[in-house]
This record gives sequence, structure tokens and C-alpha cells, in this order.
Amino acid sequence: MDDFGYKTHNRKQDHIRINLKEDVNSLLSTVFDHYYFENNALPELDLQKIELGCSFLGHSLKAPLLISSMTGGTVEGLKININLARAAEERGIAFGLGSQRAGLESEKVAKSFNLRRWAPHIPIYANLGAIQLNNGYGLDDCKRIIEMASANALILHLNPLQEALQPEGQTNFAGLAKKIEMICKQLGVPVIAKEVGWGISEKVAKTLVNLGVSCIDVAGAGGTSWSQVEKFRNDAEERIRISSHFQDWGIPTGEAIQLVCRAVPEISVIASGGLRKGLDLAKSLALGASIGGIAGGFLKAATQSSEAVTSLIDELLLELRIGMFAAGVGDIDQLHKTPIYKRS
Repeated sequence: MDDFGYKTHNRKQDHIRINLKEDVNSLLSTVFDHYYFENNALPELDLQKIELGCSFLGHSLKAPLLISSMTGGTVEGLKININLARAAEERGIAFGLGSQRAGLESEKVAKSFNLRRWAPHIPIYANLGAIQLNNGYGLDDCKRIIEMASANALILHLNPLQEALQPEGQTNFAGLAKKIEMICKQLGVPVIAKEVGWGISEKVAKTLVNLGVSCIDVAGAGGTSWSQVEKFRNDAEERIRISSHFQDWGIPTGEAIQLVCRAVPEISVIASGGLRKGLDLAKSLALGASIGGIAGGFLKAATQSSEAVTSLIDELLLELRIGMFAAGVGDIDQLHKTPIYKRS
């Protein structure tokens, strides 16, 4: 029994520990370094007046940034989420929760996902693994997840490779599309479809939009490799070897953004997967994303304090602002229309 008073596997705690202590980066590049903005030596702008505010899924954000889904359902996960929520509220950005499946199994755990006390005004996105729709969870459970987090949208994360590599993974994805469609039609809040680090293709993006999702988080390759995370969790030698062979699997984030935006230009796109710098965020938006999501750097900061998270947000946004200034871009709408070039 853990401190929340329910019996569970140590998977969530393992994920936090491994992400903080081990090298779990993908072998692939996000390809952001392959792109550049044309320098503007006469920007005719005041750096301090560059506008970072934007609208996303019906809510105003002070900057086009999302603290991406990471954790929850453990004592350490709660402390991390409180620090993340406080910082997101202070800076007026969006916040995504980690999987809330444990909250469906324990009322005490469910209370740990309600962070409105620390973040009363910002958009909060609830989260459930889409595979759970094939394992006894349905519309009522998704409504409970929204309610327990006082959330503005639901993230359904898609992680077939991770499930296949987990010792306890759930791998029957057959017939899942119809269940996602039912949730999209009946839930009453926007549904965000999200990969976990291997990217979403044009074909899958079109399928998801036809099912009714309101937004796609590409979660491409180039950041955390969950095959590496699961390698460190496995004990069987053959499983460890197999997991290591997928370290270079996936669609790089910069490519995934363009594929999805081309396939479904009518919906909002979140760029995540290996964004580490303000310039990565700027390039993501110029490539077509509506906002960018960052997880890894925030996880490390959140183990320290909310002030450490806020400091990292400020650094990212300062770099974004300086990049826009140097490219002669005055606001986020203009950034979406700014040419970005690929290095030869």
C-alpha cells in the first residue's frame, strides 16, 4: 500500500525516477536545428512590446506554451503537479495532467488530481490512455476524469509501442477508433489526441479528425524515448534488448508538425517531443503548430519548487521573444506566417 492507501504497481514512480536519473533520450533529432529564420537587422520593433499572448481551444493564454502531461497518482507526483500548476497559473499558460487512471480506482487518488486550488484560471487538460477504452473504461469514466480535475479538455494518449514494451502492457488496440469517436461525440469538452514521443502521421491525423478530435498533439521523436524508459523497467534480458532497439523509432517532431498540419489544417496542433529551447518553440509555431508543449525540463524543475518552474518558463519565453525580435516578428499571429528555411 502506498501513501494514498491503494494497492498499485510502482510504474508511475518508476517513470519519475527513471526520467530523472537515466539517459532516456531518443537517438533521433527533433530536426529543429535543420531550420532557421532569416535575420532582420532592422526589425522596427520594441523588444519589450512583442506580444506573446494567443488563443487556444477557446481560452486566452499569456504565451503559446503548455506544460505537457507527466505524472500523477503518487505522493511525489502530487508534489510535482502542485509546483507545475502554481507556475502555470502564475505565467498564464496551459497545463496537462498525467494519466488519471489511478484516480478512477481510488477516491483518495482522485482528489490528488484536482489542482484548481493552485491554478484557478488557466486551462487544465485531463488525461487517460486511449487503450483504457478497450479495457473496461468508457464515457462515464471520461466524465469522472474531467470532473475530478475540473478540466477544460481531455487528452487521450496513444502509446501502442510503449504498451508493447511494458511488462504489464495492454496491447489490444483493435476497435479502438470507434470508441474514441464515441467519446469525442458525447463527452462535451474538446478531446486532444496525443502520442507520447513517437509522432503522429498524416494518415493517423486524418483518421483522428474524422473521429472528432479537436486537437492533435504530435508528440514526436527527439525528446524522451519511452522505449528507453521501459528498458530500464524491464528485468528480462530479451525485453531489455528489444526495448533498446527502438531508441531511434518515430517521426521527428519537426517533421510530424508539418505532416499533421498539412493533413488536417482545420484543427489546432500542439508541438511536443524534445522542445528544449525558446527557439524550438518559435520554430514549432512557424512550422504550423498552435502552441508548444514541454515536459522533461519542467519535470526536473518541479522536483525543486514552483519558483524553479517559473524561472524556466521565463527563460523559455525570453528566448522566444528575442528570437521573434531578431526575425522582425511582433506577435504570435505574425509568427505563424513568418517564413522558416531549411538548411541545405
